[in-house]
Amino acid sequence: MSKIEDTVDALEKKINRVLHKQQLFKQENLKLQQELQSTQHMLQAHKATIVTWEEKYEALKIANSMLGSDENKRETKLKINALIREIDHCITQLSE
Repeated sequence: MSKIEDTVDALEKKINRVLHKQQLFKQENLKLQQELQSTQHMLQAHKATIVTWEEKYEALKIANSMLGSDENKRETKLKINALIREIDHCITQLSE
């Protein structure tokens, strides 16, 4: 009978260790999920910042070309022509 009790006690201890490890893994998983979420929010903020800086850079390139910079003149002309076509399209739609 003692052998069965020892086996049951050993099994109970192993089950308790497994349950304890499971609890630790749950806590670690929760911590990692929170860290992932925080990192994703930070990434979104960085992406938004990059978009803002790219827009500012494009505006600066256009401003420089309008001030006489030869580097971006062709690109600026194309952008202006596209804006003019868009305005013409809007005017046509309004007059119909």
